[in-house]
Amino acid sequence: MKRGAEDVKRFLRERGVEVELRELSESTRTSRMAADALGCDIAQIAKSIVFIDGGATVVVVSGDKRVDEEKLSRLVGRRVSLADAEAVRRYTGYVIGGVPPFPHDEAVRVLLDSSLRRFEHVWTAAGTPNSVFKIRVEELRAILGTDFVDVSR
Repeated sequence: MKRGAEDVKRFLRERGVEVELRELSESTRTSRMAADALGCDIAQIAKSIVFIDGGATVVVVSGDKRVDEEKLSRLVGRRVSLADAEAVRRYTGYVIGGVPPFPHDEAVRVLLDSSLRRFEHVWTAAGTPNSVFKIRVEELRAILGTDFVDVSR
């Protein structure tokens, strides 16, 4: 299954959500690269990190934070580990550096870390390592249909 920015655009359009989506000439594969390309603070990058726990859990967290695997393990009720590149692609259909917060298969759990609450808007990957979109944090929360969790350090 190959996904990309077009899938993210379609997903948002179907929900009537207008966002600023950019395809950049430089890579946005890391939070630092994305922040530099966009001219924003690294904290305003919402990175989607994939963990394996018998299935897949994607944690959307601020670019200046790290996911605390112990906190996440306690929250999901089982031991988690960071997904490798093959598992990221298998579970999400995206490559590392391009994983957006959505769309994902229903079997993929997506959690929104409370580190993002301090911002009105954040930038996040849009399906490829050089595409991003800007979205209101509250709109992101509403689309995910979840509340904030505390799994960062």
